[in-house]
Amino acid sequence: MKILNEIRTAIITLLCLSGPMVVFGQQDPIYSQYIFNMQTVNPAYVGSWQTLGFVALDREQWLGITGHPTTQTFSIQTPIISQNIGVGLDMVIDKLGSERRVMLGANYSYRISIDETTSLRFGLKAGFTNYNNNLPTLQPFPDGQVDPILQNAITSKFMPNVGTGLFLSSSKYYLSLSLPKLFETKINENSGYSSRMSEAREYYLLGGVVFNISDNLKFKPTFMTKAAVGSPLQYDLSANFLMAEKFWLGGVYRSGDAVGVVAQWIINNRLRIGYAVDFTTTDLRNYHNRVHELMLSYEIAFIKKEYTSPRYF
Repeated sequence: MKILNEIRTAIITLLCLSGPMVVFGQQDPIYSQYIFNMQTVNPAYVGSWQTLGFVALDREQWLGITGHPTTQTFSIQTPIISQNIGVGLDMVIDKLGSERRVMLGANYSYRISIDETTSLRFGLKAGFTNYNNNLPTLQPFPDGQVDPILQNAITSKFMPNVGTGLFLSSSKYYLSLSLPKLFETKINENSGYSSRMSEAREYYLLGGVVFNISDNLKFKPTFMTKAAVGSPLQYDLSANFLMAEKFWLGGVYRSGDAVGVVAQWIINNRLRIGYAVDFTTTDLRNYHNRVHELMLSYEIAFIKKEYTSPRYF
């Protein structure tokens, strides 16, 4: 009962820290392989691997369209002090046309053991976004004329931020609740004709569970929801199968956007390679060559301890 009260108090505290919300505009990057990339949205995830871990991810969205969105993610995490504390760094480079955002975050988590197999991590994130939009280089007119409004526009801004999260997990399931950006930042362009919300406060709720179907087959359904006032609720649903403890294969559905196929090869206890392809369900599918996402993760087990193998999330 004491543990349940602590969990309830932690969740209420996280929601209260967020304060009132009014959100419009740009959302953070999305990922099809979010299951293995939760550090970018929840600082409490760091240290949960029980190893020194590295992740690199590249997402190429709507290939074939000039200036299509691209996202590169790089992260590192590790547990320290008998696995109770986790620390990590993550960097996200997000591009869309002339717009470029570089996001850097430092993450900290502290683990509380609930029983022999279940733990709750509390996380904090501190970082910044460096926003750039080279508007004067745009040519909206076919004859090459320069738009005087764009010449006077703000093209860069430095935006610090903080975030928080909770991560409840065992070897067979996880539940994640986070607010990676507590502060909202509005970019007003000098022209007076336009305004852009670059930092939006978004809530993430993720979860998943692993079922043993047979000795060589496991089933893992997962979900992710992302909510912000002023924007429609977005959710992802996925179904994944692990075959012979070596190969993940599954599908993902993203509300109002796409369906996709996700695969991951577990080369050994250290190296994993993941690939996902999305098929857009809107009319935009007629104008691009799908969405492709490639992920690479590597782990170093420098602490001598018995681990669950393989890691399911």
